[in-house]
Formats: sequence, structure tokens, C-alpha cells
Amino acid sequence: QLQASGGGVVQPGGSLRLSCTASGRTSGISALGWFRRAPGKEREFVGQISDRSSFPFYANSVKGRFTISRDNAKTTVYLQMDSLKPEDTAVYYCAASNILGTPRRDFEYPYWGLGTLVTVSS
Repeated sequence: QLQASGGGVVQPGGSLRLSCTASGRTSGISALGWFRRAPGKEREFVGQISDRSSFPFYANSVKGRFTISRDNAKTTVYLQMDSLKPEDTAVYYCAASNILGTPRRDFEYPYWGLGTLVTVSS
């Protein structure tokens, strides 16, 4: 089970931090990722962090503005979003993968949490 939280309304240029906690059977999880779906658009990959790597991977659209981290138990992942833009407005989802490497496509993530809405608006 995945539970995401931390969404809200923020002005352009502001920051938000999303959290996602995995519970239950977590031993098979190899990566935790973030995706988003903007109004009228398809769901897109935001970033992910693998179990065996300390280096997250980001989509070009958020690189340099978003930071993914996790706790030592590797069951909670965070998405720190800085310098937010109106085009970052979306429902953000966390997801878990059991694929090794750097899964970036939504079909590589069999486990999904409910989304949390982020609205960037003045």
C-alpha cells in the first residue's frame, strides 16, 4: 500500500514537499517513483530512486528544481519541489516497482498510491 500526502496550493516560485510511505509487503520493492497527470494530459514520469542507488533519476522537465530523497528504511520517499511553475499543476502519484535498474515508464510500476493534487497559481 502506498500513501502520498503533501499536496496543496502554492504560488509560482514556491515550494512543496510530497511524501509517500509504502506499507505492507515492501521487501520486493526495487524502486519508488513519482508520476503526475496534468489536466487534459497523459500521466508522465517525474523521477525515481532505486533501492540500490543513492542517485535519483529525473525527467528533464523537473531536473534542477525537484529533488527525490528517501528515509533510511527505504519505505518513505519524498519529492521536494522548488521553483514551482503553473505547468507543474497536476495530480502527483507515487508508485513502486519491482524492476531493477531505472524504471521510468508507468507500466513498470505495478503498485500505485492515490494521487495528491498540487496547484501552482497566483
